[in-house]
Amino acid sequence: MPLDIRELTEVPPLDDALAARLARVDFPTLGHYLEEGFCDPALRRLAGGRLVGRAVTVRITATDSTLLHHAAGLVGPGDVVVVDCGGDRRHAPLGEVVVHALAARGAAGAVVDGVCTDIGALRDVGLPVFAYGTSLLTTKLHGIADGSLNAPVHCGGVPVRAGDLVLGDENGLLIAPAAHLAAVVEEALADDAEEPDLIAELHGGHPLGTLTGATRTIAGLRGPTPTTA
Repeated sequence: MPLDIRELTEVPPLDDALAARLARVDFPTLGHYLEEGFCDPALRRLAGGRLVGRAVTVRITATDSTLLHHAAGLVGPGDVVVVDCGGDRRHAPLGEVVVHALAARGAAGAVVDGVCTDIGALRDVGLPVFAYGTSLLTTKLHGIADGSLNAPVHCGGVPVRAGDLVLGDENGLLIAPAAHLAAVVEEALADDAEEPDLIAELHGGHPLGTLTGATRTIAGLRGPTPTTA
């Protein structure tokens, strides 16, 4: 099967203004407005801090990371390498050397739909890395002609296209088209701004259901109270 390699220039650029707004959002707030794009909760942050960037997609075979090494030399500031390992969770394609290569290029982070290695060194580098876990077994440079660069992939059960936005923190990972996130970011920021007042009212003795309208909704669902003769 021939390699499917698409140039990085074909990938939509990162919208810096949108990325800056999203960086101010408490990411779980986006879960109030979106249903799609949320990765498998088992795909966790293993190194680094909060992540906001543009997806650069790489699909490799279970044992061969040649294409990932190539991609690591192409990325730039704001890029997040999203690696589809074809379902393999035994061979680690990402370790100390690859993460240093990404950091040297100014990349924003890496997401592996599989496992990583050298976790201590990865944490020392500080680049955000998301994976399902760690492994001593690593990929090799076999040069197998099977894989893709900047073509659609899957990660954490979510379809990912090059140029999608990648958001992640200690709670999990969200990968979605920029337009989907742009449509809800202002509402999410407004929610975050209002939350301190809501919490203060809760501690002031107001029931949560009264403040959010849930209690009124439940009353409507129950219907009128029956009268007795």
